[in-house]
Amino acid sequence: MQQQRSSTDEAKTNPYDTIAVEKYKYGEGLFDLFRTADGELYFSIPRDLLGRHFLIVNRVLEVPPEINDAGINTGINYENILISLSLDDRDKNLYVTNVKPLPRVPEEDAIRGSVLENYRSPFMGKLPVTAFSGDSTRVMVKVTKYFDGRSTLFNHLYQGINIPTGIDSDLSRIVSSHVFEDNLSVVSDLTTSVDEGSGPVYLTVRTASSFVLLPQEPTAGRRLSPRIGYFTVPSSFYSDERNDIISEEVITRWHLAPSDTTAYLAGQLVPPTHPIVFYIDRNTPPKWRTYMKKGIEDWNKAFERAGFRDAIRAEILPDSVDPLDLRFSKINYIASTQENAMGPSVYDPRNGSIIQADIIWWHNVLNILREWMALQTGASRPEAATWDIPDELLGEAMRFVACHETGHSLGLRHNMASSSAYSVRDLRDPDFTSKHGTAPSIMDYARFNYVAQPGDGVTSFGPKIGPYDLFAIEYGYRWYPDQDSERRGLKELLSSHRGPLYRYSEAQDSRQALDPRAQTEDLTDDPIEASTLGIANLKRICKRILPMTASSERHGNYEQAGLMYHALIAQWNTLLFHPMAMVGGMYLETPLRGDHQETYNFVPKERQRRAVQFLLKEAITDTDWLFSEPEVLKYTYPLKNSPSGTLEMSPTLVLSNTQGYLLWDLLDNKRLVRMSENERINGASAYKPIDLMDDIFSTIFAPTLSRRPLTVAERRVQKNLLDTLLESVSAAKVTKDGKTLVSRNAERAGVMREVNFNGTLSDRTSDAISAKRALMQRIYRTISPLTSSGDEATRAHYYDMKLRIENALHK
Repeated sequence: MQQQRSSTDEAKTNPYDTIAVEKYKYGEGLFDLFRTADGELYFSIPRDLLGRHFLIVNRVLEVPPEINDAGINTGINYENILISLSLDDRDKNLYVTNVKPLPRVPEEDAIRGSVLENYRSPFMGKLPVTAFSGDSTRVMVKVTKYFDGRSTLFNHLYQGINIPTGIDSDLSRIVSSHVFEDNLSVVSDLTTSVDEGSGPVYLTVRTASSFVLLPQEPTAGRRLSPRIGYFTVPSSFYSDERNDIISEEVITRWHLAPSDTTAYLAGQLVPPTHPIVFYIDRNTPPKWRTYMKKGIEDWNKAFERAGFRDAIRAEILPDSVDPLDLRFSKINYIASTQENAMGPSVYDPRNGSIIQADIIWWHNVLNILREWMALQTGASRPEAATWDIPDELLGEAMRFVACHETGHSLGLRHNMASSSAYSVRDLRDPDFTSKHGTAPSIMDYARFNYVAQPGDGVTSFGPKIGPYDLFAIEYGYRWYPDQDSERRGLKELLSSHRGPLYRYSEAQDSRQALDPRAQTEDLTDDPIEASTLGIANLKRICKRILPMTASSERHGNYEQAGLMYHALIAQWNTLLFHPMAMVGGMYLETPLRGDHQETYNFVPKERQRRAVQFLLKEAITDTDWLFSEPEVLKYTYPLKNSPSGTLEMSPTLVLSNTQGYLLWDLLDNKRLVRMSENERINGASAYKPIDLMDDIFSTIFAPTLSRRPLTVAERRVQKNLLDTLLESVSAAKVTKDGKTLVSRNAERAGVMREVNFNGTLSDRTSDAISAKRALMQRIYRTISPLTSSGDEATRAHYYDMKLRIENALHK
């Protein structure tokens, strides 16, 4: 008679129970984790989570020096993947679906079936099932190879940080696993090697791959308004009732709900049910923590406008918090040479709800803050005119940077148009600046007040949270009980916030800016006057570089003086380019129907001409104060830090390069085509390409017209102009030779509006080339009679230019 097996014996033979014993348990929470004696890692997944959406969040934890230098550091989030898991009972596999959020469509509409058929999410992998729990409520899968470098299913590390090499699995491993209530993290060391010619360079990066359970039913996202800058996720809508497809974007934001809805709707300030908390990591030097905390909590002023009290706070990361738990947001203080900070966030790609944020704070941002304060405010604030900025001043600068980066982590984009709302007079007014700072938005790059002059009495030099920020946070975070009230409330909010204080625009390329009001690092509504005053302050600081840096010279030499000198030149260069945007510039508006406001307006003629006169004066005819006369030049050239070491830059080379870039950008075809369009629309009241050529010629060839010998600097700038003209009318620029299938303009990044006036064909048929050829002919006629008169250097200069033009024009 066959002996029956007991239920105990059967349990012992169940592979699930063989693995799921106490000695292998690695943690329980979202999934139960088990790590066996031979190092295999298993997930035990509840069946009721199959079909739910998870977000895989991949972050950097530790890096080698080579990657540190590239700005890839602790807390950097390099990849997010939306997935779901489904069980196929036939082949006993868990299929991993790369979820693509569906367009919105009403449940009852016939077109819904077509949406489901035509927007299917693909499989991206499968996990063989190891075992089921005895009660069949759990599925166990072995996941070791997905985290130890053998598979990149869940983690494309090196592609994510732009190192296109494979992982060496023999030198990679799982370090640890951490599981929490609604997320888990697997920590891995992943190794690769890069061949740089002299042999392999090995790189090992410690990463955390986190699985985050998303809400089963995502809340409705809030639609973007073009008048406010938020990061977004795309969305589209199909309906039987519509003959078009609605394409829109929803903003990224934290989900805040009032703890007392009755009081909230009655207009009282109430705390949210789940406040936003940022933890300052313990690597942060203690003397800076208070300033960071203040910068983060400054946003409570804006959240009060949205109806919330104590909506955001900052705390030191307690020992009880595991930094791998994605329920917690942090400021990561990074030991790195990077001079920056940034405030990204992790969000639900289905609706834009922010889940977590890791603000990255590179230690060396202190260096750039010190430079900005010294160069931009030192003339009016003596305590800032030193290399050793007092901690109190530096702390206040850190406060505004922490506030700015927190704004990004709340979902806000830059608003580079904000600073144009204030006037030069405003920024020279002590009372105004104390109340309002440098711009209506902390999200502008309105750094420090370089406009204020000694004697103005200004004491507050930095930016603050302003009217635009209050408006933007109210738009993104005010809570509404239903979609109808939200639609009405937001429409009313937008209609009641008009005018310059609430103007929004993203950043433009500093060399190709179209709207002069939306630039980085600029101040006021008058770029010419602001830059003129900024340069006046730089002239004062330039005379003080040696005493400013004397106390911090580490080796008794002039290194810090050279670095400060180079930083001053960079600030001068920045101030030059702000007025350039006025030449061929347009004011771009975002009017709504009923605003009675025009969308496109060219910068008036006289303002464009003033900008050109400013550029020619400050970059061509009046540069001795910076490049020939400074006392510092007796001891050091401008010193520039680079990956290969400190470069000693010839002042002549720096000036020549600046003049070359300036002339090239000033004569860029895009700018000239816009000027021609202005002429077509506005006729004689437009600043025309031919006017620009005349103003350039009159300044740069004024010494030639006076028939005197030219200096080295004058000869160099004339050749710079001619070189620009020769290159820009070369065969490659005016024929179809070398054309590409895809325009480089199509590859532009960011969300800045681009008003397109030209392409390769219009470049060849526009007045841009004609105007530049006319200028070249004018130069030729002017210098041709002078090749046999004057001093030898001037004659040789004119003869050389004459030959170059003849070769170009085939004379």
